[in-house]
Amino acid sequence: MSGSVATVLIVDDHAVVRAGIRLLLEAQGNVSVVAEASSAEDALEVALEDDPDVIVTDLSIEGGQRSAAVVEAFAERFPNALILVLSMVDSPADVRLALEAGAKGYILKGAAASELPDAIDRILNGESYVQPALGARLAGHGGKDTKHADPVAALSEREREVLRLLALGHTNPEIAALLFLSPRTIESHRASIQRKLGVRSRADLVRAAAEIADPDDTRSDQPTEKSEP
Repeated sequence: MSGSVATVLIVDDHAVVRAGIRLLLEAQGNVSVVAEASSAEDALEVALEDDPDVIVTDLSIEGGQRSAAVVEAFAERFPNALILVLSMVDSPADVRLALEAGAKGYILKGAAASELPDAIDRILNGESYVQPALGARLAGHGGKDTKHADPVAALSEREREVLRLLALGHTNPEIAALLFLSPRTIESHRASIQRKLGVRSRADLVRAAAEIADPDDTRSDQPTEKSEP
């Protein structure tokens, strides 16, 4: 939708949240908020000449059911709209159900300022978008709805070390030097990490690494072993 203005319906039961989302999106210049609703019931009764291009909605809103039911109701009422979930709900099961119900994107409210405009751009361009940290949790949890499981459980020890160094801001050549590995080996590890965490670009990988890295990790950057895995 390059060069055109995308229309957006915002659904959230907090007026201050709706106002913040409106200001954030309309500051981008390529988005117009055409309607707001405080409940699922109100949103389903919104009268618009055309379906909005995007619906930005919470999952837990007054007058609506949580998770997939909200997405399904909006998809039926606005069949041409792309649904992007913006919520405090971070349960892997809820995220997965919302995506399976037809949501094209899912991000947490705490990341709205940095993630929301890019997420909308991506889904308008035919992509799906899941906040990298959530994608990592989905990969780490598999099908389990366990909030405190290790989000990098699917990674090998070497991949975790590479991920930790990425989170610290190191480049591939720097990581190769620190771990006494070849740059090609680091690139192979990085590709494997991206696949396991469900992120597509290097930028998303670095963001996910920073978000899921252990903040109490005070280990030295120096490796404990020098051999290739």
